[in-house]
Amino acid sequence: MESSLKSLDPRTLAKLQGLQLRARRIVEGFVAGLHRSPYRGFSVEFAEHREYVPGDDIRHLDWKVFGRTDKFYLKQYEDETNLICYLALDVSESMSYRGPDSPLSKLEYAQCIAAAMAWLVLQNQDAVGLITFDRQIRDYVPPSNSPTRLNELLSVMEQAPSANKTAIGNTFQQVAQKLTRRGVVLVISDLFDEAKSVLNGLRHLRHRQHDLAVLQILDPAEMSLPFDRPTLFHGLEGMPELTTQPRAIRAAYQAELDSFLKQIKRGCLDNEIDYRLVTTEQPLDVALSAFLSSRRSGIR
Repeated sequence: MESSLKSLDPRTLAKLQGLQLRARRIVEGFVAGLHRSPYRGFSVEFAEHREYVPGDDIRHLDWKVFGRTDKFYLKQYEDETNLICYLALDVSESMSYRGPDSPLSKLEYAQCIAAAMAWLVLQNQDAVGLITFDRQIRDYVPPSNSPTRLNELLSVMEQAPSANKTAIGNTFQQVAQKLTRRGVVLVISDLFDEAKSVLNGLRHLRHRQHDLAVLQILDPAEMSLPFDRPTLFHGLEGMPELTTQPRAIRAAYQAELDSFLKQIKRGCLDNEIDYRLVTTEQPLDVALSAFLSSRRSGIR
């Protein structure tokens, strides 16, 4: 693990190493628990029923249930194969933002989270893959449990952010087509796009019956707009520069942001997508342990 991280800059490396040392104690047994998540196959132990959809294998239809309900349901069984975890990392320009009091940019923070999750999955000899995206898929590393996989993921993740916008709706349609094997998909992004487009994109992945989780990464300055003097804001993702008085717009800005976050959270809840908002001021081990604890609770 040590040699695979040498290419990261010292600040990110120190954060990641500290995170891993603390996270390993926190997440003991978590990855094994993921095998009992909604990622299911047709193996030995019966788990539950789900409604038939066109294209399903009719050999697993439960005819007794059909006789009672006049509806088609499939028997589902616990999948005894290795877990597949896909990490979907947003590398659009807005992820490069770092507020005045933040130790890391949103992208650096997200890279640390993704790297730690990849390491944890590989420690359990499960398969992990990576997708980096902005308005389209930038890089795709297929899932593998090879000992060299972490080096490959880190090499892709450390590349500079793009100068492009986020377009989650269209991009995740591409992602859904690419991920042919069901697994756990962890989306790490600020989700800065139209709420409707974001949720449509996430629904494409849920439609493919992936176990989907979202970590929305924001900077504290994006949450509170803490600036008091007239400020020049540099536009990202094609937006122009803007000079304004933050005090005059703070209330309207926060109301708009709150509305956006509520739409995202509600949409995820309605579509059975695990959702957690994380700010870059949170210690990495605290943010990761809270996310993993919520995942364990949901599995149980």
